[in-house]
Amino acid sequence: MINLPKISIITVVYNDVAHIEQTIRSVIGQDYPAIEYIIIDGDSTDGTREVIKKFEKQIHYWLSEPDKGLYDAMNKGLRKAGGDYVCFLNSGDRLYQSNVLRQVFGAMEPPYPDVVYGETMITGNDGCEIGLRRLRAPDSLTWKSLRDGMLVCHQSFFASRNLAPEYDERFRFAADYDWMLKILRKAHTIHNARCILSSFLDGGVSKKNIRKGLTERFFIMVKNFGFFPTFFRHFLIAVRFFSFLIKNQRF
Repeated sequence: MINLPKISIITVVYNDVAHIEQTIRSVIGQDYPAIEYIIIDGDSTDGTREVIKKFEKQIHYWLSEPDKGLYDAMNKGLRKAGGDYVCFLNSGDRLYQSNVLRQVFGAMEPPYPDVVYGETMITGNDGCEIGLRRLRAPDSLTWKSLRDGMLVCHQSFFASRNLAPEYDERFRFAADYDWMLKILRKAHTIHNARCILSSFLDGGVSKKNIRKGLTERFFIMVKNFGFFPTFFRHFLIAVRFFSFLIKNQRF
């Protein structure tokens, strides 16, 4: 395989000694040679830094210092990324198989697509698979697809570095959704890998703050799709949800 696209994989972590090693191993264990691995640690004090140091010869760049939050840390990683593609695989998440990058990117020829996306497996804290993510990746993806929410998981979204802006740090929980919309609006070629690209650890900041995250996402949707279409779509979702509860005698 010659002239493989270089992939910058960025991991952001803070005090997660329980999961950081499995994430690191899933990246450095890939049989794909063109990887630039970047880790941004938020000045952890629980042993996370010591785990990172154990693998530092296999990490292109890592930093441990205080940050202003998740998206500030992710922006630090973006500024160091020099690959053809960028993907975020945060602590606890993993690339799905050791040959997944070779299977997807090793089979490509120039010109490479602007975006590559796929499915995501959800796993529990014990590492066991729970099942595929409820929101499934659409057969064909455009920015308008995200009217129905974040159909593609952040961890299974590989974007051309040239199209990837910094995250809008005004958002605390949904800047990744805003980021993906900005990229998809500019993308001309979007490739469905038609396989599971990553596994996502159930939980995390967004899930713990789901109400705040949904509020931010609503305003991002209004900005991109307009108030009335967004309101009407959410109204229909609420109607279907309450209809389900009534039908199943849960209301």
